[in-house]
Amino acid sequence: MIQTFFDNFSPQNNALIWLIGAFALAFVIAHQTFPSILYVTMRKRLMDVPDSRSMHIDKTPTLGGIGIFFSIVVVMTTTGAMLNTKLLLLVMGGLTILFFLGLKDDLTVLSARNKFIGQLFAAVLLIVFTDTRIIGFSKIFGVEELPYWISIFFTLFVYILIINAYNLIDGVDGLAGSVGLVISAVFLVLFYNSGNLSLATISVALIGALLAFLRLNMSARRKIFMGDTGSMIVGFLLAFFTISFISQSQTNVDSEYFRASPALALAMLFYPLMDTFRIFFIRIFVLKQSPFKADKNHIHHRYIQMGYTHLQTTFIIVITNLIVVLIAFNMLHLNLNMQIGLLLLYGTILFFAPIIFKRKFHTFKKKRELSLNGRRSSAVK
Repeated sequence: MIQTFFDNFSPQNNALIWLIGAFALAFVIAHQTFPSILYVTMRKRLMDVPDSRSMHIDKTPTLGGIGIFFSIVVVMTTTGAMLNTKLLLLVMGGLTILFFLGLKDDLTVLSARNKFIGQLFAAVLLIVFTDTRIIGFSKIFGVEELPYWISIFFTLFVYILIINAYNLIDGVDGLAGSVGLVISAVFLVLFYNSGNLSLATISVALIGALLAFLRLNMSARRKIFMGDTGSMIVGFLLAFFTISFISQSQTNVDSEYFRASPALALAMLFYPLMDTFRIFFIRIFVLKQSPFKADKNHIHHRYIQMGYTHLQTTFIIVITNLIVVLIAFNMLHLNLNMQIGLLLLYGTILFFAPIIFKRKFHTFKKKRELSLNGRRSSAVK
């Protein structure tokens, strides 16, 4: 009976049911896995000890990436036979490489060089064997198609950029998980609408895993961090989604995103990319130090310093990034160069608006207090 069901069941004809099932499976597995990870990390004292850069004050388990990896791989394994098996196996290969690199970094220390080599190898695996790459600039600055080898190296650069940009925003409770969840949700809709069920399945599996993770990541008592294991895995998948979306749009002249895919990708990843370029600029040109030296100059750190809570900071950044995405979808009719220019302008204003607002509010509050103190002094006299 079960064999008859599978012989007659088509994921493509039941896409919505299929995706709901993949989501439920990922969420349940992650939800059941995290308590075990918490137990082991606390018994073995595999905790992150706060230092001068930390935004937390208590020792916290950092192996949440194990649960994220496990749930995604189980979904891909169980659904692979009915989808694009080659693609799913290659993605799992890349994820596995980064999983062990991240795990080593969380448990001991992994050099930046070895992490970089591992990221390159995982990216090359997908680029070469699936030929999923950015084939051109869609006439950005007049550039259309790139020569093959330049296309390969540029796609590699995008992979490394997105993986590490995502890793850098993992500094406030719920931020990395929420940003990854929202970006994955947008990609899920895009892949579902284009009929790419394999990519939609990976997207929905990541959503399920991140939802289960966020439940504990934002908990006051049983907190867990995704660590480098999780940030590299999620960053790698977001990079893969981005490049896959741009590639499938650029190779389909009938796609409504044929020209606009780079702008939409920029909008979805706006916060991680903007924060990374900003922090590198500050470290290199202002502080005159290595761009890879960790500090507390990220935008989310500035929000905290201005008086926003962790939850408020996460909420503001996620909502702002969603607004940037909506702006991008409403500019599809414009020239691509114009879209990117306006996104950079609007996005920068939106992300710095909360800081400006807090400054104005503090100034107003201070003036009001001085005015009230002056009136009291006059009344006493």
